[in-house]
Amino acid sequence: MPADYDRAGCGPPDNFSDTQVVRKTVTWTQQGVVASQHKLASRAGAETLAAGGDAIDAAVAVSFALGVVEPWMSGLLGGGMMTIWRNAECRAKQRAECIEFGMRAPLALDPADYPLDPDRSGARLSPWPAVVGDRNIYGATAIGVPGVVAGMDTAHRCWGRLPWVDVVRPARDLARAGLRLDWFASMMIAYASRSLARDPDAADLFLEDGQWPNIGGWTPNGQRRLDQSRLADALDRIGQAGAGDFYRGDLARAVVKDVRDKGGCLSDHDLSGYSAKRVPPLSFGYRNARVHVPAGLCVGPDLKTALEHCEAAFTPGGDAGAARFVALADALAHAQRDRLAHAGHAAERPETCTTAFCVVDRDGNMVSVTQTLLSVFGAHTLSASTGSLMNNAIMWFEPVQGRPNALQAGRDCLMNICPTIIEAPGGRYGLSASGGRKILSCIANLTSGIVDDEMSLEEAFHAPRIDMSAVELPVLDPRLADAAKRALRARWPGAQYGRRGSYPYLFGVPAGVCDTGQRRAGCSEPHSAWGDAVREEEVGP
Repeated sequence: MPADYDRAGCGPPDNFSDTQVVRKTVTWTQQGVVASQHKLASRAGAETLAAGGDAIDAAVAVSFALGVVEPWMSGLLGGGMMTIWRNAECRAKQRAECIEFGMRAPLALDPADYPLDPDRSGARLSPWPAVVGDRNIYGATAIGVPGVVAGMDTAHRCWGRLPWVDVVRPARDLARAGLRLDWFASMMIAYASRSLARDPDAADLFLEDGQWPNIGGWTPNGQRRLDQSRLADALDRIGQAGAGDFYRGDLARAVVKDVRDKGGCLSDHDLSGYSAKRVPPLSFGYRNARVHVPAGLCVGPDLKTALEHCEAAFTPGGDAGAARFVALADALAHAQRDRLAHAGHAAERPETCTTAFCVVDRDGNMVSVTQTLLSVFGAHTLSASTGSLMNNAIMWFEPVQGRPNALQAGRDCLMNICPTIIEAPGGRYGLSASGGRKILSCIANLTSGIVDDEMSLEEAFHAPRIDMSAVELPVLDPRLADAAKRALRARWPGAQYGRRGSYPYLFGVPAGVCDTGQRRAGCSEPHSAWGDAVREEEVGP
C-alpha cells in the first residue's frame, strides 16, 4: 500500500487488511477448460466438454447456467455478444467469427411515454436527464427485446455437437436445486431490496415478507435456497421444445403477457421478428499479436483505438513499466472521449453489470462471451412465467429526442461489452469481462500485459491495473510500481487509489482462457468470490 494512500485526493481510508493476499491458482491441462463468474456454471461447461461437447456446447451450458446461479447479472431475458475461434476453420480463413445477440427497443415503444422529470437534474443510475418515475430504468416499461436464447441457439446450430436438450439440462437442474443463499448472494439481494420490493413477483423470489432481503444463515446448515422452480420449468421447455418456443411459441406468449400485464409494450411480433446475427469480427494487429473483437454496437472499436494509441506511444521492453501505464491511461482516455462523441448512436453509457465467461476445448476451439441484463437485477421486475428478471435495455438510450442515441422504437442497443480473442506468440487467449464502462479498461490492461509485457494468463489476471472509465478521474491499483504511480499522478493529478476487492468491483471482472497448442488453462478475477476456472478432467468420469 503506498504511503500516500490515505492522504487527501487519494481516497479515504478503508476497513480492509493491508496484508491480506488474494490469489487464484491457474492449472494447466491438455484437455478443455471453462472460466466464468460462478464455479457451478464453469462446472456445467466442463461437464459438457467431458461428455464429448464442443466449446460451443459448453458455452451454451454456461450461458444458461449463469442465468440461474447469477440471476441478477444475466438470464433468459438478457442479451450480449460472443467472439468465436474455430481452430481448423479460422486458421484457414485467418479470422474469427462473432455472434451478436444484443437487446432492441420494442416496435410499439413511444418516446413520448418517457417524459423528462423537471424536478430532477439527472437520473440516479445513468448520465441521462431523469425520466418521470424512472420508467426507462425500472419496471416492464424498461425492457428491450431479449437476445440470449437466440444467440445461444444460433451458435449451437452452427457448431454444436451435443443435442440441444443436453446442453440446456445442466441449467435446468441447477434451477431445480435453487441458488444457495450464501453471504455474497445475501449482499447482492440486500443491495437491491428496496427496488425489488416494488414488484410482487421479484419480491416473492428474492425477499422475505415482500421487503426484507432473503439472507442465508451463518452456518452451512442454516443456508437457504431460492425457489427457482418457475425458471427450471422455463428451461425445461426451452430444452424440450427448442429455442423457437421462446420467440414464437407458448413461452413467447407467456413472456409478452408478463410484460404487458406490468405496463410494458413488448409484443409477439418483437419476439418472432428477432434473430441473432452471425457476423465477421473486427480484427486488427497490435504489435506482434492479432486481436479479434465484435465490430457492432460494443466497445470493440474503442479497444482498437486505445491499442493503436498505445502502440504509437511507447516501445515495450527494458524499464517501460511507467511509460506503459501512462500510455495506456492516455489511450483509454482518448478512446473513451471518442466513444462518447462518435460510437454507435454516440452518447455516454450508463453504468452496467454483466457476466463474462470463456471456454476452450481439447481441439483448440475457443469462445469468449459477455451477456447482460444491463443493470444489476435488470429492471428489478420478474417475468412470473419464466422466473427470470427482465432487462432494462431502454436505459441505454438518451430520453431526449434529436440526440444521436435518442430513444427510438426498434433501435438496437449500444453495449459496453467486449468479448476478445488474441493471437499472440505465446498462444491464443480468450478474454471477457463484466463491469459496464470498466470493461474497456479491463480488457485493454490485460491485452497490454499479455502482449507488451509477455505475461502469462495468471500473471496478467493478478497484475495491478488502472481504470479510466471516468476519463478525468483515473483509479489506480495501489500495488502499481512506485515509478508508475508517480508518473500517473503527475499526468493525472486527480487520480485516486482504489483497492481490488469482492465488492464493489473497481476494475472490471474478467474471465479468460489460453491455449498454447499443447496445453490450456483458465482464470477468473482473483477477487470474485464465486468465479472459477474448471478443467475438463476435474468433472470427467
